[in-house]
Amino acid sequence: MSPEGSSLTAPEPRIAILLSTYNGARYLPEQLASFEQQSFAGWQLIWRDDGSQDSTIAIMRDFAERLGADRCREAACSGAHLGAAQSFLALLPEAAHADAVAFADQDDVWLPEKLARAASRLRYAGNSAYLYCARQYLVDEHLAGRRLSILPGSRPGFPASLTQNIVHGNTMVMNRAAADLVTRLPGPDGTVHDWWSYIVVTACGGHVEIDPEPVVLYRQHKSNLIGSPPSTAARAINAIRRGPASFMAMMRRHVIQLSKFPELLSEDAQRDVQRIERGLRGDLPRRVHALTCPGLHRQTWMENLLFRLWFMIG
Repeated sequence: MSPEGSSLTAPEPRIAILLSTYNGARYLPEQLASFEQQSFAGWQLIWRDDGSQDSTIAIMRDFAERLGADRCREAACSGAHLGAAQSFLALLPEAAHADAVAFADQDDVWLPEKLARAASRLRYAGNSAYLYCARQYLVDEHLAGRRLSILPGSRPGFPASLTQNIVHGNTMVMNRAAADLVTRLPGPDGTVHDWWSYIVVTACGGHVEIDPEPVVLYRQHKSNLIGSPPSTAARAINAIRRGPASFMAMMRRHVIQLSKFPELLSEDAQRDVQRIERGLRGDLPRRVHALTCPGLHRQTWMENLLFRLWFMIG
């Protein structure tokens, strides 16, 4: 999977940047400028608006007119309000021509080497599903006060992906095989597009790489949809505050949705999904059996203890 062990003649991928906008006029121009400043030139921006009522659409159409349709185009599905996750997932079929897709948030700023770092890895994935993501610089609304995002301590994989999202959607780039899987396996209601992509790629036997180098300036402000905790302790505290109900409901929806597409899952994932689904709807012995599923854990002992408690009480 690494460049060192692969042919140097692999072609550069064509990357479709998928941007969902919603009342983003305040920060959008800086993000658009960062696309133009990418050292990797082989990109096309495909955007859909999710029902903006500010000047977002005008900004985007001016940008598209200046760059031209080959460089920037509005998605045919643009306009209806779907919510962020479904808006991003709706963009995937629009990029069927691209070798890879990159999700982009409207209020971030990409560092110049962001796409180049992803492209250098995607070139060697071959036909296997491959998801690249990276660390971020967490910054304030004025792009000041850089702090590195948390680097996961455990390797990404399945079924760990069911318990926790450790990929940053605003850094994510998926190759054609991975994007096709996510397109074929629609996310359930309430999911988040980056978490669902991570689940699908790992459940279907794909590879996930987390680059330790930051590639994005990730604004932390009041309008953030999710935001990023500054530490693992803060992440655990946030989970406690949210409580078990929403987490367990989302886990059930993810597992049930995967169970509808067994032909796309790896053999190990098929067994894991069956075992976890029986645990989620079964009695105490079945829950205990599900928790012994190899790899079903979160990143830290504190988070894992909380997860196991919530799973046991249902």
